[in-house]
Amino acid sequence: MTEIPRSREFWAGVLKRIARRTGGGADAEDLLHSAYVRFQQYSASNTVANPAAFLVRTAVNIGIDDYRHDRRLYGEVRTPVPDREDAAARPDEVVAAKELLSRVVSGINRLPDRTREIFLMHRIDKLEYTEIARRLGISESAIEKQMAKAMLMLADYAKAW
Repeated sequence: MTEIPRSREFWAGVLKRIARRTGGGADAEDLLHSAYVRFQQYSASNTVANPAAFLVRTAVNIGIDDYRHDRRLYGEVRTPVPDREDAAARPDEVVAAKELLSRVVSGINRLPDRTREIFLMHRIDKLEYTEIARRLGISESAIEKQMAKAMLMLADYAKAW
């Protein structure tokens, strides 16, 4: 029989994923309960490699089945159950992305002026080494060395994250 973690974080995470994939609401808890019952039945004779994924997928499938059943019985149902992840970023993902962006900007700002200028011209402005060299009046080899320096410095800075 496959073991499921007993931590609150595990169950909160599974419930959050189910709510996101099924439109949320109190139904997510009911779907998780039904999925857990099926998990117990299935895992009695089978090994489940990823219990969280099993629970989420089973809950979503139960939600879809319920939706189809209600639609057959009552005609149009007001809140359909989507069968996909919500494309909108979660608040914690937005915070993490902003923090990562801040770290990237901080790393770029630590580069020496000339190295930063060349790095930004290539990575942000999408200029080829030949064009950067022409604009700055230096050799392509110098551009390559500055880019290598920038990448090494940024990699070293990123290790501290």
